[in-house]
Amino acid sequence: MSRTHALTAILPCNNLDASEAFYAKLGFTCHSRYDGYRILSDEKGGDLHLTAVAAGWLVPGRNPFGQPEHKLWGMYEFALNDPDQTLVRVGWPSDLKR
Repeated sequence: MSRTHALTAILPCNNLDASEAFYAKLGFTCHSRYDGYRILSDEKGGDLHLTAVAAGWLVPGRNPFGQPEHKLWGMYEFALNDPDQTLVRVGWPSDLKR
């Protein structure tokens, strides 16, 4: 499948294995592993870099959880927390949803 867009996000995480498993459920495959760092990608242009951080840097429950909704800026978005409670916002143009 050809890539239709490009995106790279770098996310801190306390548990690389748990985070990799979580993002695998969203269609990301790990293709590079380094000490404390993993590079994942999907087939549509998304690249996700997971980086290990010192314990305690991320505070569970600190990020809000969001329901899918149309935003004033023309995006249909939702938000969720990954295993380390990092807020992940996902969206696409509202025109494509309607």
